[in-house]
Amino acid sequence: MVPVYNEAANLAPLIERLKPVLDAQVASWEIVCVDDGSRDGTLAALRALHARDGRINAISFSRNFGKEVAIAAGLDHADGNVVVIMDADLQHPPEVIPAFLAKWREGFLNVYGQRTDRAGEGRLKRNFAKAFYRLFASFGETELPEGAGDFRLLDRRVVEALRALPERARFSKGLYAWVGFPATGVPFEVGERAHGESKFRFRKLFSFAFDGLSSFSTVPLKIATWLGVLIAIVATLTGLYFMVRTLLFGTDLPGFPSLIVSIMFFSGIQLISLGLIGEYVGRIFAEVKRRPLYLVGERVGFAKHDSVHPRGDALPPLIR
Repeated sequence: MVPVYNEAANLAPLIERLKPVLDAQVASWEIVCVDDGSRDGTLAALRALHARDGRINAISFSRNFGKEVAIAAGLDHADGNVVVIMDADLQHPPEVIPAFLAKWREGFLNVYGQRTDRAGEGRLKRNFAKAFYRLFASFGETELPEGAGDFRLLDRRVVEALRALPERARFSKGLYAWVGFPATGVPFEVGERAHGESKFRFRKLFSFAFDGLSSFSTVPLKIATWLGVLIAIVATLTGLYFMVRTLLFGTDLPGFPSLIVSIMFFSGIQLISLGLIGEYVGRIFAEVKRRPLYLVGERVGFAKHDSVHPRGDALPPLIR
C-alpha cells in the first residue's frame, strides 16, 4: 500500500522495482495506491499503470487529507493477508520486503523497517527527531521504537485492529504500537529519493510531533496545571516576603518595570495554558462532529468495492 502526493515521476520506477520482488515472494498480490489529492499527473499515471496491470489499483481523494488519512484509506481498501506500507519515492527500498516476510513467517505480526542512519537529513532535523522520541518515551502512553516509521508489514489481524480505531487526529506510529501484537524491526538504509523533494517542512513536522504527543498523552495539560501551582506558590512566598519587609523597613518606591514584566510573564503563562487546553478541546470538537475521515473522488480498479463500503457499513460507497 502506497500513499502518494505529487509523485507522478516516481510511480513507474517504483512499480518496476516492486513487481519482481513481489512475484518472487508471493503467489498473488495487489498494489494499492492512495492519491492524496495530488496536483500533478499522479492520477493519470495511476490510470495508465492500472491499464497495463490490473493488480495495480488506486483511489484518489477529493482533496488533500494528509498522509495519515491516506494510510487509513489504504488499509480500508487492502485485502491481503499481509499489508506492506511504503512511500512512493523509493526511500523505502522494495528489496527489504523479503526480510519483512521472513519475520512474518516466524510469527511476528507487525514488522517495521528501522532506519540505520539519518545521514541524508540535516542536523536540525536529526536533533528534532531524537528530541521527539525522547519526549514520547518519557510522556507517551506507548513506546515507539526509535528509527521506525510507516515502512512496515502488518498482518491482517493488525490491519483489522487499526481499522477499528475511529479517531480523526491520527498518529499512525503511535497506533501501530498501541494495538500491540508481536513486533520486531528490520534494519534498512534509506534510499535516495528518485524524483522531486520531500513534502515535509519543519512547520508540518512540529505539528505532527504535537499531534503525536497530544494523541497519546495528557502530560501537556498536567504540565500547565503544575506550572500554575508552582507560580501560585512563588507568588505567595513573594507576597509574604514583601509583607514582612514592609513591616520591618517601610514601603519602597514601587518599581514600574518589574510590575510590567510580572504582568506580561503571568499573562503569557495563562495564554500558554489556555492554548494547550484549546488544542485538546479542538480535537474533541473534531471527533464529535463525526465527519467522514476522507472522501474518495475516483477509484481506479476495486470493482468489488464499487457498491459496498470497504468496512461493510451502511455508508455511501465513496465515504468512509
